[in-house]
Amino acid sequence: MSEEKVIVVASTNKGKIREFEQMLNPRGYIVKSLADFPDMPEIEENGTTFEENAVIKADAVTRRYGIMAIADDSGLCIDAFGGEPGVHSARYLGHDTPYDYKNKVILERMANETNRGCHYTCAIAVTRPNQKPVVFSEICECEITREPKGENGFGYDPIVYYPPLHKTMAEMTKEEKNSISHRGKAVSKLEKWLDEEKL
Repeated sequence: MSEEKVIVVASTNKGKIREFEQMLNPRGYIVKSLADFPDMPEIEENGTTFEENAVIKADAVTRRYGIMAIADDSGLCIDAFGGEPGVHSARYLGHDTPYDYKNKVILERMANETNRGCHYTCAIAVTRPNQKPVVFSEICECEITREPKGENGFGYDPIVYYPPLHKTMAEMTKEEKNSISHRGKAVSKLEKWLDEEKL
């Protein structure tokens, strides 16, 4: 295995695996996921930022198996809640809590808030044996609406408003969302780094 260019995506999310395969397979990588390592203990994401959580996930795989790993962590940070990542995420409301309920909780908690600022964050970490982690992070500045709008998005998108386009994320077309995507920008940084490092 050491002669192969193997990279482990520290996730079992099939969509994320496909996305990383499309990027890394043409570069000669064999992409594996946590599903290929059933003896991997559950990784506790106890970081205080998305960047820390991305590193925690990737580093856990690299330390255990001595293989290059990649992981991402993303979500919504709300200024009025101190900017803490994922205040109303699975960590607080349970993994199976529906987003319409999470969004309702956020709107109720912010009913009297004048500071509506928020941002989506995406952090992607790459870890290699005996080397420092490399992290690529991007944000998309937005605001919290006073009521949900739009049918195209998922998650927090109906309550996240993007002022330059005068729309919530859930009112945007796929093309509009991709043009401002925090994840897309972080992925572009990763791709540039892979090319520069000739990895």
